[in-house]
This record gives sequence, structure tokens and C-alpha cells, in this order.
Amino acid sequence: MRGMYIHIPFCHQICHYCDFNKVFFKNQPVDEYIESMGKELTLMQDEGISFKGVETVFLGGGTPTSLSEKQLDRLLSIIQEHVDVKALKEFSTEANPDELTLGKLRVLKDGGVNRLSIGVQSFDSEMLTKIGRTHSPGDAERVVADARKVGFENISIDLIYGLPGQSRMQWEDTLIKATELNLPHYSGYSLIVEPKTVFYNLMNKGKLPLPGEDMEAEMFHMLIDHMEKNGREQYEISNFSLPGLQSIHNKIYWENDTYAGVGAGAHGYLMGNRYSNIGPIAKYMEKVDSGLRPIQNTHIVTNVESMEEELFLGLRMSEGVSSALFQKKFGKALDEVYGTTLESLVQSGLVERVGERIKLTKIGVFRGNEVFQQFLN
Repeated sequence: MRGMYIHIPFCHQICHYCDFNKVFFKNQPVDEYIESMGKELTLMQDEGISFKGVETVFLGGGTPTSLSEKQLDRLLSIIQEHVDVKALKEFSTEANPDELTLGKLRVLKDGGVNRLSIGVQSFDSEMLTKIGRTHSPGDAERVVADARKVGFENISIDLIYGLPGQSRMQWEDTLIKATELNLPHYSGYSLIVEPKTVFYNLMNKGKLPLPGEDMEAEMFHMLIDHMEKNGREQYEISNFSLPGLQSIHNKIYWENDTYAGVGAGAHGYLMGNRYSNIGPIAKYMEKVDSGLRPIQNTHIVTNVESMEEELFLGLRMSEGVSSALFQKKFGKALDEVYGTTLESLVQSGLVERVGERIKLTKIGVFRGNEVFQQFLN
């Protein structure tokens, strides 16, 4: 495997847009859960799954920084027992600005973490309250300064546009304040209203004033232009970075490569199988404690499905899909499988051929979902 994703499902506050596997932190068996993830890693190795050569580890959630310093330290110690942390190309954690104290930053740094992905979302106080965030714009600025003091250089922040009631001016102000921090990496996502979220319930009641498709498209255009003017290359539809500072872990997903998923509700892709773990924490821990891997579902990826994934994931990246690599992986020429579809997309101006690569055009970037659907049977 190239990567490892570790899921921390605890939150001190549930955001209104979040549909990930998560629970309120209070009264949860956090310490026991951390130990259970160590047991899961051991069970994987007992099955013959090797962690040698792992390039990246990513702590996600939920909120990894909801853990105390002591809990974070224990988690990192467990990871070090199974993975050669010093050999990693990238060791990332998600973080909330108001939870990432100097003490936690030092624990993370000492434990081998070398990249922070901070959920800022907006630099507008009113908007942060609307979406259920508990930090302030000042918290975001403070945590970046503190992270730099501790020695973190590879820092990314997440931003969201298309939020309820969000104006063009609010989004522009957020972009300006974000780039004033002069970070190496930024991610900008459009709001997707998912089932089982606060926003979904409000939308069904007609109480969620979303900006609309035209405004959302304009905000996406603003994001691209602003990042380009500030020297951040759009290397994937929603991600921008300085040269050489792309997210290695996320590229593993887009390159359709292998990774382990560890923890309640985590997903993984190993040995041709996509799997998901049991979501409820108590049931996850019970399964692990019984000496069995906590897998809920598995799916053997067919060759056709793998080729589809190669296209709709690879086209998300600005470098596109390599015809030579496709031939090497699948033993078939790209045009032999998708020639008719590709020709239609080229004629529509959504895809272009650059050397041996297939890429989205500028128009195609805005209509990505329309392109990706062409490769799904």
C-alpha cells in the first residue's frame, strides 16, 4: 500500500454540513478506541498485510485534534509501532483552529506529523456561526502563527463556497485573508448538502438560502483566479499549491492507488478490494476485541470498474490521465476502451489531448461531473 488513512470519529461540535462518521466527544470511550485501532493494525499485519513502503499517513475525522495531548501522544506512539514514520514522505492531520493548542502542536511535531490540514472554511465570523463552526477568524490566524513557531512549514487550509446566504463579497474577503497567510497549500470546495445533516433538514424545510448554480460557478472562478494570481497552481479541481507541495496522500486517491483505512467507518483499497469498516464505535471495538478485522463491506473491483476509476479520478488532476500508464496497468490502449467517448468530449471542448495525456479543458474543469459521468456504466 502507498497510504494509510486513520479515522478519529470524535467531535466537540458537529458542523451543519458534515456527513462523515462522527459522534460527540463527551462520554465516548476515546482511550479504548485508540487502543482498538492499534489492535486493528496488528490484525492487518497478522493477515500478511505489509506496512513496509507506506508513503503517507493521514489522520482524519471527525476531528483528530479533539483528542487531548495525552491521547494524541498515545495514538502517535501506536502508529509508530506499526509504521516507519521517519520514512514517510508525508504525515498529515486534519485540525480545527480552536482546538490546536501549542501543546498539541508540539505533540504532533514530536510524533512525526509534518503536514497540517486546517478546517478554516471561512474568514467571516457570521458565516462560521451559520455553518456550525466554533472558531473565529482570529483563531485561524493564531493557529497558523503557532504552527510556524513549532516548526510546521507544510500547512494547508480548507475553504468552502456556495454557503447559505454567502455573498460574492464575503467569499472574496475570505480568499484575500486566506492568501495573506501565505500558505503553501489551499483547498476550496463547493458546499454539497448531504443527507443526515443539519443543512439537509433545513433544505427540505425550505430554510436553506443557497446562492444558486450561477453564483456558485462564479465563486469557483474567483477561487481559481485568486489562487493563480497568488502563485498557487491548480493541480486538482479543488486543490492549489506552490510547486512541489501538492498533497501526496490525496494524490494516492486520485491516482487510483492502494491505501489502508483504519478505524470506525474508514474506507480502504487493498489487493483489488475496496472495503469499509463498521461505523458504530462500540460495534467496531467489539469486533476488534474478538480478534477479527472490523470490516462491514467489501467489493472486489472488476477490471472495468478499475478502468472507469482511472479516468474519473485521474481527470480531476491538472496533469490528467496518461495513456502509457493506462496501457501498462490494464493491457489495453486507452482509445481502444474509451476512444468514442473521448472523441465526443474533445469535440465538445471539455477534454483535450496533450501529448500522450488526456486532460480537462478550462471549460471541462467547470463541468467536471458531466465529464466523469461519461466513464460510468
